Amino acid sequence: MVAAWPLVRRRSGRQSRRVTQILPTKKAARVHLAWAVAAVGFVTLIGAAGFRSVPSVLLDPLHDEFGWSHATISSAVSINLLLYGLISPFAAALMDRLGLRRVVSGALVLIALGSGLTIFMNSSWQLLLCWGLLVGVGTGSMSMTFVATITGRWFVARRGLVTGILTAAGATGQLIFLPLIANLATDYGWRVPALVAAGTALAVVPLVLLFLRDYPSDVGLRAYGAPEGSTAGQRVESTGSSAVRAVTALWTAMRRPAFWLLAGGFAICGASTNGLIGTHFVTAAHDHGMPATTAASLLALVGVFDVGGTIVSGWLTDRWDPRYLLIGYYSLRGLSLLILPSLLGPTAQPSVWVFIVFYGLDWVATVPPTVALCREWFGVDGPIVFGWVFASHQIGAALAATGAGVIRDAQGSYNLAWYLAGGLCAAAALMSASIGRRLVTA
Repeated sequence: MVAAWPLVRRRSGRQSRRVTQILPTKKAARVHLAWAVAAVGFVTLIGAAGFRSVPSVLLDPLHDEFGWSHATISSAVSINLLLYGLISPFAAALMDRLGLRRVVSGALVLIALGSGLTIFMNSSWQLLLCWGLLVGVGTGSMSMTFVATITGRWFVARRGLVTGILTAAGATGQLIFLPLIANLATDYGWRVPALVAAGTALAVVPLVLLFLRDYPSDVGLRAYGAPEGSTAGQRVESTGSSAVRAVTALWTAMRRPAFWLLAGGFAICGASTNGLIGTHFVTAAHDHGMPATTAASLLALVGVFDVGGTIVSGWLTDRWDPRYLLIGYYSLRGLSLLILPSLLGPTAQPSVWVFIVFYGLDWVATVPPTVALCREWFGVDGPIVFGWVFASHQIGAALAATGAGVIRDAQGSYNLAWYLAGGLCAAAALMSASIGRRLVTA
């Protein structure tokens, strides 16, 4: 009687709804394609990170061979960092127009050209062209807006976590490539690692063309975690100019104080990470007598903890107020930079290891909460607006990369650069505390 009861009731509206609810549950047990797209994005960002590891290790070899000053070489890095940010919002709009696969594969080819052509250079302007222009445009076309685009199109649930995982790809690439490039440069000269970086970028292109997809709706799916009837993951046709859309999104965002607070804080984030530590840590440690290979290994170790820190930050962003996370990240980063000059020496003392661990956990932990706040404030234009916020990140990085090189040439040490960056981080924490909340997205 009990067993037969569902058969007796199967024609009722309630039982029909119950059967309808069971079927999606069975489908949900399958692995959603969104995770495969995220995996391809992760590998792609690792491939692009190959070149990101090159400049910090090759500053001294280029100085020794060509006699170029640290400021001149750092200028090439600054152009790279600047374009890495300024291209970003236009790339986000271009991804809407041309698709992820075309934009990302083209970007990887540019990175390979810029890195590979450096082996033929004999003048500093060629370094500016290759390291600065070609690689800057290439990396900028698949920067953090690539992360924001994937998570915005393919995920509703777990957005913060996936943002953290994809952001950690850069750190993973740093972990893989920094020791490799440092050893290759020591054993075979700087040209071999430049070719390795170029080859790595090219090797990822077939993977992008074969497996990366633009929208869930292209393959008959909704975004991961989207409820039935949701439009999340549906293709949105873009018929206008990508450049116009990027500029329009900026103009709209500029009218809100939240944009300026996010952009200002992220500019300081870029100055205190990619621009300062990422570009100059190896040289600064070498100034204190530490072998370059040891310093490069320490910088690579930052990537180890960066992976965990960024993923945890993404997990926390799904659960906590992202503003409070930013306040904590910037405050602690500033304190660590203020004490760094007293930690460096000929060997890696335990205090240096503590700094590396802590700084690694904090390195790009700022990205998931910043992406979340851009999404809250600017809705569907969130990825493009984040591109402009990220542009400010790279402007800060470019200024710090050149500025620290100038300080080093003028004073013979980086101490003033560390102190200035520490103070700026305190300002970024105050900016983050001033951001309001405006939940506008699903």
